[in-house]
Amino acid sequence: MNSRLSVVLNLAAISLASLLSAAVFAQDLDFEYFRDEVQPIFLAKRDGNLRCVQCHTTSSNFRLQALEEGALFWTEEQSRMNYESTSTMVAPGEHPLQSRFLTHPLPASAGGDPFHGGGKHFSDQDDPEWRIMADWVAGADSRQPISTIAARIIQTNAAGDGAAIIDPDTNQVIGTISDIEKPHGIASAPDGSQLYISNEVMHSLDIVDSRTLRVKRRIPVSGRPNNVSITSDGSRVYVAIMQSPGALDVIDTATMTNIKTVPVDGAIHNVYVTPDDKYAIGGSIQTSTINVVDTATNELAWTVEMSAGIRPMIMDTNPDGSTKNIYVQLSGLHGFAVVDFNMREEVARIEHPPVPGQEAHYDGLQGAPAHGLGVSPDGTTLWSTSKVYGSAYVHSLPDLTEIAQIPVGQHPEWVTFTPDGKTAYIGTAGDNATVAVDVATMTVVSRIAVGQVPKRLGTAMMAVD
Repeated sequence: MNSRLSVVLNLAAISLASLLSAAVFAQDLDFEYFRDEVQPIFLAKRDGNLRCVQCHTTSSNFRLQALEEGALFWTEEQSRMNYESTSTMVAPGEHPLQSRFLTHPLPASAGGDPFHGGGKHFSDQDDPEWRIMADWVAGADSRQPISTIAARIIQTNAAGDGAAIIDPDTNQVIGTISDIEKPHGIASAPDGSQLYISNEVMHSLDIVDSRTLRVKRRIPVSGRPNNVSITSDGSRVYVAIMQSPGALDVIDTATMTNIKTVPVDGAIHNVYVTPDDKYAIGGSIQTSTINVVDTATNELAWTVEMSAGIRPMIMDTNPDGSTKNIYVQLSGLHGFAVVDFNMREEVARIEHPPVPGQEAHYDGLQGAPAHGLGVSPDGTTLWSTSKVYGSAYVHSLPDLTEIAQIPVGQHPEWVTFTPDGKTAYIGTAGDNATVAVDVATMTVVSRIAVGQVPKRLGTAMMAVD
């Protein structure tokens, strides 16, 4: 036999054997894990890098399917095709550095290949995204369980492209979430695994992996989203749709799908799941209505019409955990109204007085002189922010006696508390900062620089391992 032909045949046999071996091994690679955990890495934006999908939709070797027009994620059929393509880059065996899928995006200094035309995406083998891929190659069918979670303050930046993660023990920014232009509302999974942030630009609810801090899925919603709220068991996220005719979208977190769009009365700015999980309450600036949706049926149960557009709301509870009052800030009102939940009507209204020594500020109020409410975890105080005087007003509950005026900074917006209730956090949009307030002394103890125009913020449980 011609020696050259012999070499070609031998190479072909080796190549075929490799493909067959990879195909057999691919049977041991879990598809669901690939679809839900590995695939999102191909769409993630890492600083200084193109997304993997930008190059690999035209690659002749490891090829990914192009997303369909307007789609934010692959279809099931496309995911299967991506799975098959990726599997050919995985070598049999559990040693990660035997698979080109893992060595190609890793620097040579960390055990990777000398060169990758798409650049090096992971600095070392401890990178959490690289570990997700390595675990899949090793045969994993689920993520490693989270061993430790801790409270974090998540501050979204209304004029930015992400959010700051603040450690309440140190009042330092310990991480950032990027690649979400004009983020709005924030909620977190009770088990610390995921964050949910509404994306006004892409009209989506973005799911952020708390260990990688990357967007792992964008779920399309029915219009421009504003605030979000999650049930206590983490099974559903309600998304306020601030676009006519208005709606509450219901997101199933297990399947990561939008399972229902609930028609309501007007475009919805903010939404809150009641403490007992029985209702989702949405407020409309457009129609001045509070919309109460029954979470058992996901149908509109009743509405309350107020004198002006509905801005932030918050609830307190009766001893049995049911909703007692809805505290409501209204367009043009420098204060808040009180709606009795059972009576379904306004029963009181508080207007904030001037703060001694503070100059009134009326520029850029956007129709909301007061825009931020919080009830302390122990249920004894109600906090209301004033953009006019750059302060937080604190009232005792249930008697609504004003007990403090706390200057916090320019254009204070949202309020959240640490789970133990010892510290309150307020986003000051005019200062590009989040302030920490000691609840016992009612004094500002820290000003934390964040991003551009920080408004909505929330307390989240997140993985720390």
